[in-house]
Amino acid sequence: MTIHSDHPFIEPEGERRPGRRLRGRQVTPVTVWSAGASPERAGLTVSSMLVADGEPSRLIGLIDEESDLWVRLRATGRVAVSLLAPGDEMVADVFAGVAPSPGGTFRTGRWLDTEWGPALDGRCWAGAVLAREPTVAGWSLLVRVDVAHVQLVDDTGALAYYRGRYVGVPAETR
Repeated sequence: MTIHSDHPFIEPEGERRPGRRLRGRQVTPVTVWSAGASPERAGLTVSSMLVADGEPSRLIGLIDEESDLWVRLRATGRVAVSLLAPGDEMVADVFAGVAPSPGGTFRTGRWLDTEWGPALDGRCWAGAVLAREPTVAGWSLLVRVDVAHVQLVDDTGALAYYRGRYVGVPAETR
């Protein structure tokens, strides 16, 4: 048995698509988008996301069209978006489908049931409603949701993704 320092299924860097290599050089937030209520709830780790301030503020994310999250979000028209913090790497991996969670994904972490969907307890989160039909963007759906509720907590820092690895951003950066 050989232990590798890198992922055994990722193609060598020189063979990766240029767009993928460019994306890897951007620091992106790590969030979990979740929709539905037990027992029909679903979630997905989303790092391709941004916040557009306005009235109302809007969240824009790239979602896999074949994901269970999209099925639930389309059915309910509502989503909870939880911002992950350092220490939430396992939550991110479980909802990305790269780590197991015996008993289901929502067994990893503590989740609050909200009218928008499950939200990660102790983290900042937003409840939002589907704003319009998505458009295709690359291999994903570009999904726009209008923010209806924001729950802020004491700054716990942020979990980010950079060059294929999680990076913790401390709460105090000055």
